[in-house]
Amino acid sequence: MIFVHQPNACASTGQPLLERRLLEMSEPIPPDALWIDLIEPTRQEDHKVEAFLGISIPTREEMEDIEPSELLYVENGARYMTGRLLCRVDTDDARLTGVTFILRDNKLATVRYDDPQAFRMFVHRAARPAGVMLTGEAILAGLIETVIDRAADVLQAQGERIDRLSRRIFAEHSDPSARNAELQDTLRALGRHNELLSQQRESLVSVERILLSLSASYRASKAPREVREEIRSTLRDLQSLEEHASFLSGKIQFLLDATLGLVNLEQNNIIKLFSVMAVVFMPPTLIASMYGMNFKVMPELDWGFGYPMAVVMMVVAAILPYAFFRWKRWL
Repeated sequence: MIFVHQPNACASTGQPLLERRLLEMSEPIPPDALWIDLIEPTRQEDHKVEAFLGISIPTREEMEDIEPSELLYVENGARYMTGRLLCRVDTDDARLTGVTFILRDNKLATVRYDDPQAFRMFVHRAARPAGVMLTGEAILAGLIETVIDRAADVLQAQGERIDRLSRRIFAEHSDPSARNAELQDTLRALGRHNELLSQQRESLVSVERILLSLSASYRASKAPREVREEIRSTLRDLQSLEEHASFLSGKIQFLLDATLGLVNLEQNNIIKLFSVMAVVFMPPTLIASMYGMNFKVMPELDWGFGYPMAVVMMVVAAILPYAFFRWKRWL
């Protein structure tokens, strides 16, 4: 699909806005189009945009197999920037998807094979009067700023979920069996949060490379001051998010260690219980073994009170170790 964004004026206020519409394959691309958004494009759609902008559109295979050194490059007067954005965060299938930004002659083209939430947020923002400056550079800066805003929302939501997990980990429980099942669920939840956080950090690193490249390029080309300031501000926001992500990563590691420690404590309690039971029943077992021997000369065999005496001895031998453990507060 090809979506074109071209400048228009708001019917009520007359202020400029960016109008989005789906372009049919038979329609020509409007000459005043500022942003061409390709979503899962076919080869025919690629060729159509290539002919309009005079550039080469990377295919899905090229975007997936791209080398780290080829994420940022300039070709035929067009600047190519490929980043990895997090998408489907609100589902169990969160993933990183490659997005290529191509800037040439004040026109922006984006190539993507998924639908990150940041794009929908920016389209809604740009459709408002004066929501974005009507230049390709400003649209790119606003789009990346929205990506950072979305990353901030994701990190905030993750932080809240991690806080809830922390309270649940250190809460007191009276049912050991339920506690064990809950700790297992907590370990799985921490693993999912850590995976999502790793993906978010990888996305932030790729976007940071784009921002650093744009900052250097705009400084050399004397781009409009508003755009350069927006890029610098977005870069500072991104770096603060990276610090926040590092903090959350450290917190997850702490909670993981704490959870594993609690699991070990639960296991130690179980092993201690078995050890105590073995010690408690060892003396009665010794007494029963002695009087279970089949020797002819055993005076106790002829005693009328021999059996009650043996039973009493076994009970006392079991109670004494238990009382000693309780006195030492080992139980």
